[in-house]
Amino acid sequence: MKEIDKAYNFVFRGSLAEEALDKAGRIHSNHSASDNLKIAELVGINNLDEELVARARIMATVYTAVAAFENSVRKLISKVLSDTGEADWWEKYVSQKIRDAAKVRMDEEERVRWHAQRGSDPIQFTMLPNLLNIMRNNEQLFLPFVNDINWAGSIFDTIERSRNVIMHSGFLHERDVARVGSAIRDWSAQVAV
Repeated sequence: MKEIDKAYNFVFRGSLAEEALDKAGRIHSNHSASDNLKIAELVGINNLDEELVARARIMATVYTAVAAFENSVRKLISKVLSDTGEADWWEKYVSQKIRDAAKVRMDEEERVRWHAQRGSDPIQFTMLPNLLNIMRNNEQLFLPFVNDINWAGSIFDTIERSRNVIMHSGFLHERDVARVGSAIRDWSAQVAV
């Protein structure tokens, strides 16, 4: 089976899964199909090669899962560290090196005022490996959620490897997509906050 046939087969199965989720009563966000069409028009998607767009759309679903995973980790870290009761948890529990790296990214984005920023909280500027380092450096606070920091590290490594392929316009094989899904399901079942 050609790679593009596999891709279309994968998308079709994804569509069936979406339909099944809808029938099961999935709650949708406020983002509608017409919003998707408007965004597609704004970015000029119709001007691009259809096969490349089809492949990118498949990866867009994986990107969505990876982005939500990363942001759920940020949310977990913020919650756990702020629950310590320390108003200055960022300074107290996050290493100077990680704080400095986040500050550099914040400052770079702040200088480009004409473009949207990723946020105003330094944790939003913290890269995935550094999120794991925050957890490692505060292991006792995170063990009730992850049980084993090395296990969390293996989840992060799996997600990051696939994330990097997607973020640099690559295409994951179905087995890689399944591996990401398995890692996210395991993380969600364990952490469950």
